[in-house]
Amino acid sequence: MVVAPHMDDEVLGGTIARRVSEGDEVYVCFIANRVYDHQYDEQRHRFEMQCAQQARRVLGYQHAEFLGLPDERLDACVQQVLVPLENYLRAIQPEVVYLNHRGDNHQDHRAVFAAAMVALRPAANPGVRTVACYETLSSTDQAPPAPETAFLPNCYVNVAPYLEKKLAALRCYQTEVRQFPHPRSEEAVTILAKRRGCESGFPAAEAFLILRDRWA
Repeated sequence: MVVAPHMDDEVLGGTIARRVSEGDEVYVCFIANRVYDHQYDEQRHRFEMQCAQQARRVLGYQHAEFLGLPDERLDACVQQVLVPLENYLRAIQPEVVYLNHRGDNHQDHRAVFAAAMVALRPAANPGVRTVACYETLSSTDQAPPAPETAFLPNCYVNVAPYLEKKLAALRCYQTEVRQFPHPRSEEAVTILAKRRGCESGFPAAEAFLILRDRWA
């Protein structure tokens, strides 16, 4: 299961295509709707949902859930994130959960992380054996240079065979892709993948911070 605060976070932060190719059943839970210039626009939000479904088909994963919580306001009440997230976790019983990083420079991301840490307690979800944080371009990389916000990966996944599919999924989000040197450009996504590959000995990689990994 991938927990994505917003639509497009799953493209920039997940090893989804590889998981699918290896036979795993993948669920993506989109927490928030989308606002533009701090205003909610139903038509544009619906278009973004269509983009997310197009990206789902490109990546090949099976299930997309849209909780539709208010964008830019998730930090107002973490409980409003916690309750539906708990319900969804209870319904699908995942073994591995990919989660955005706690230090991301976005208040919604931090609220989602806080809620997920409560929902993913071993006593509440004993079937979850692995919890891993991913990095989201234009959010993780934009965090202030403080120890508590640092993304310190301790796991790397070879995504070289899936990099073109990842870029194709990114292109589905027509309103979110930017021109280089913006972090959400195709060039920046490729550069980061190759940088993480240099760190780990792969042609291209995605990096994760493992929070919990337990085996019976």
